[in-house]
Amino acid sequence: MKLWFEGDILALLPGIEILAGELGIQLEEGGMPVRVESSSEGIEVGCENGRGYIRYAHIHQFFRGLGLLVQHARKSAVFHITEKQQFDLVGPMFDLSRNAVLTTDSFKNMLNKMALMGLNTVMLYMEDTYEIAGEPYFGYMRGRYSQQELREIDDYAAQFGIEAFPSIQTLAHLEEFLKWEPVSHYKDTKGALLVGEDRTLSLVERMIESASVPFRSRKIHIGMDEAEELGRGKYLDRNGYSSRFDIMTSHLEKVLDIVRGRGLEPMMWSDMFLKLASGNGSEYYDAETSIPEEMQRRIPKDVDMVYWDYVHTEAEEYEQLVAKHRPLGSKLAFAGAVWIFNTFGVNYGLSLKASDTALQVCKREGINEVYATMWGDDGNEGNPFAALLGLQLYAEHAYSPERPEWGHLAERVKFCTGIEADSYLLMKDLDETPGAEPDNRVQSNPSKFLLYQDVLLGLFDHQIEGLALTAHYEALERNLAERRATDPAAAPMLEVPEKLCAVLKRKSLIGIELKRAYGASDKAALVLIAERELPEIARAVKELRAAHRTAWHHMFKPFGWEVLDIRYGGLVNRLDSAALRLLDYAEGRIARIEELEEERLPYSSANRFNNRGAGWCSYYYRMASPNVFFHVLNPF
Repeated sequence: MKLWFEGDILALLPGIEILAGELGIQLEEGGMPVRVESSSEGIEVGCENGRGYIRYAHIHQFFRGLGLLVQHARKSAVFHITEKQQFDLVGPMFDLSRNAVLTTDSFKNMLNKMALMGLNTVMLYMEDTYEIAGEPYFGYMRGRYSQQELREIDDYAAQFGIEAFPSIQTLAHLEEFLKWEPVSHYKDTKGALLVGEDRTLSLVERMIESASVPFRSRKIHIGMDEAEELGRGKYLDRNGYSSRFDIMTSHLEKVLDIVRGRGLEPMMWSDMFLKLASGNGSEYYDAETSIPEEMQRRIPKDVDMVYWDYVHTEAEEYEQLVAKHRPLGSKLAFAGAVWIFNTFGVNYGLSLKASDTALQVCKREGINEVYATMWGDDGNEGNPFAALLGLQLYAEHAYSPERPEWGHLAERVKFCTGIEADSYLLMKDLDETPGAEPDNRVQSNPSKFLLYQDVLLGLFDHQIEGLALTAHYEALERNLAERRATDPAAAPMLEVPEKLCAVLKRKSLIGIELKRAYGASDKAALVLIAERELPEIARAVKELRAAHRTAWHHMFKPFGWEVLDIRYGGLVNRLDSAALRLLDYAEGRIARIEELEEERLPYSSANRFNNRGAGWCSYYYRMASPNVFFHVLNPF
């Protein structure tokens, strides 16, 4: 398609030229003329009499409009589309702190997709993955961004009218920095700063300065969530007991003084205030929580509160929790999620339902900032590009007062990303297995724990026994292979899941087979497993690792891959040791296999016997072994 733009497009031209390749258009005089005009009424896009037009109020709206023009001009010679933006700010939050730090090129690729969707903000969650002068251990060997890299990301985003800004931590969630002995003077507990100290405040000041300087935006997220251990370590030893609320508000006020002095606009997670107001001091979603008058009075009002909620699916639940936040007195933003955390897949069953409901409530409640978080908990096996269908849902909600229809959403995500909606949805089936609750609403993650669990120890075997997991993963492997062939744009995204299914169709139930054969003294079966089944699983694991390594280095900086290398290596080695143990027993060199004599117990209460899905585990080291991976004598 050839287009020729008329009007003042000088500021838009760099972005147009970047997206021309994505859209398959050429800018040529003699192409279809497209009149570009400013508007105060949102987006207007259309075509008639062989001429197109795009009217927009903000730069990011132009690029959404450009996509709409190309999308519809391919189907019709005459059309007229109007859209009014429902949220002031809408966009993703990328977790850049759990090993997977997007390269600048990969980040730019993501921004291209966001521009076509019409998203207008992006939050960079960086606990310690940005550089601070004079603090060499801050982000050391963690893939931290340089100031130049952050400016490059910001410059690129600005071409599309996308506001990039930092989300940092100024209180807790700093384990990866505070683990270093040379900076122990900053540490209260394992992950919390030692507040009330001049040098800690100096560090926070340099954090805020370093994180904010590369960005045009004056927004900054200062974190302060999940600080339950605050004041319970070194602070307690030095100062005696103080309530967490007193410690937190005192520290918050000092942080805000720094922020105010730089003309920044702060926001923070809201959970600690609601937890401290709850009956047990730790429940964020407690329906009975009310904010005491004293708390209302002491909480600063010039910091926006971000209500995060990734799990609720009923409008009444969101409405109640929004109401709980109102007495805080601050402007309220909302953060939902596209569930890529603690899994190789995407929990779209939960993500789409929860986000769809939450965004409808946000519109009714007048919440004008909404974010889609994509966390990378426990090493980040997931793929943020697989979450683009979830981001498309946010985008379509942002430009419609009504709930977007599935057909519209599917058509838009195909246009904006090149990938069919149904290809994205296959990612959910890695975890939406037999035994899962409908739509995986209680977050089972068998794609991860079935891969990493030890075949001799079988920590999850009891709760998956009787489930048709082999058949499930065989069918999913075929579906993924077929989809890769019919939807070539999706092939890179689906290769790792396909290779994972090749492992899980063999490995999911092998521990149950082992224990059954051992209990029956079926040495022939044990030899067959040792000499054929386990080596085949090991070969499949090596193929998975190779595909995953390629995908990782295409998207992320190299730092952090070593963690997954070690996990894969440990898995292969344990398969080898298991085979040796089986042969030693079958051939009479040992009298028993103690691991297979242990009773299999439910891993936790998160299992199908309690109507809580096929199971959940948050940490690799707990999936791989019940024994000690590390022991910290003094966690503070």
